[in-house]
Amino acid sequence: MSSRLEQQIEFILEIDRLKSILRQTTLTDDSRRENSAEHSWHIALMVFVLAEHAVGEDLALDRVMQMLLVHDLVEIDAGDTFCYDAEANRDKEIREQRAADRIFGLLPPDQGERLRRLWDEFEAGETPEARYAVALDRMQPMLLNLASEGSSWQRHGIRRQQVVERNRPIGDGAPALWRYMEERLAAAVRDGLLEE
Repeated sequence: MSSRLEQQIEFILEIDRLKSILRQTTLTDDSRRENSAEHSWHIALMVFVLAEHAVGEDLALDRVMQMLLVHDLVEIDAGDTFCYDAEANRDKEIREQRAADRIFGLLPPDQGERLRRLWDEFEAGETPEARYAVALDRMQPMLLNLASEGSSWQRHGIRRQQVVERNRPIGDGAPALWRYMEERLAAAVRDGLLEE
């Protein structure tokens, strides 16, 4: 077997570990916590379903999907950092940069560099594609929380303002989706699923 193919297989086997990284959000039926691989799959499908709501013409949807499929691979080493945990977020960037170096470094250089550029683009959030990708990444856990009657919000004592501050970037990539989510958050407060 060629060295290149061996590196690709090593990477493929390594990324299987993403299936064991548990997130704080639960499935819509609240039966268990979602894993990071499921999260990545879910938002990759959202790219096409919700594309008409994205800001920008002629977005490279394939690049958005690729960003979303690689953006959480760093959690294999860095773990999933709960977005509302201020202490855990202090060194998140350093942990994730180290993880990106190692994980994308498993691939042959041309492929590793390509995936690393996608990851860096997502993290920077500056291109229209990255802004749309970030919007979907933020929106998906909100949808799961709403569907599970605020399960993880209630478990962690999260309040409406925290959710708004964390997820406001949805409006940068898809303003219509942010307006929709703001309406749903207001309803969640009225229904007692989220504390004001």
